[in-house]
Amino acid sequence: MRASRRVFIFALAAGAAGALMPRPARAQAATAASRPYRDPLTASTLQTIKSRFGELITLANRHDLKSLRLMFWQSPSVLLVAKSAIPSEGNWAGFWGNEAVDRKLHDIATSGPVVLTPDFSKLKVVGLTHGMAESYAPMNITVSYAGQDGTPKPFLMIIEWIRVAKEWKIASEIILPVPPTPAAKS
Repeated sequence: MRASRRVFIFALAAGAAGALMPRPARAQAATAASRPYRDPLTASTLQTIKSRFGELITLANRHDLKSLRLMFWQSPSVLLVAKSAIPSEGNWAGFWGNEAVDRKLHDIATSGPVVLTPDFSKLKVVGLTHGMAESYAPMNITVSYAGQDGTPKPFLMIIEWIRVAKEWKIASEIILPVPPTPAAKS
């Protein structure tokens, strides 16, 4: 089938789907698309989550595993993405559930000095819903775990926060290494 015919059929199907959408839903979708974005969380709540991020960094740098555990959502769905020491898991892996997260944090903390140095001026927190938020912060991490040499290296930390009762907990923490900038070609 020619590309132009495929595009025509897709456009026709999309138009039909829109026409089949109930009129109130079409109006609501059009209105939502034309409104400027408004964060579902208040400025005060966003500041609370920023403070929780600061607590996380303090506890991690102190290796306070008991208090760190309490910052995480108690669920089999909690996720930590971090460096792996087990080759069969790959270089970086996801660790699901509190037992796996606790074990990974313990292994990292007992491997030697661990220092997280976030750039707080670039910390960004946004609300996703009234009960979910996301934070992003670039940072340097000094760690000797799983073959890392203990020199500070750049990372990104992305956290999904979930409101549990009246407290914000970590639902997922994703720590990504920033690859070195490629050398300029001459």
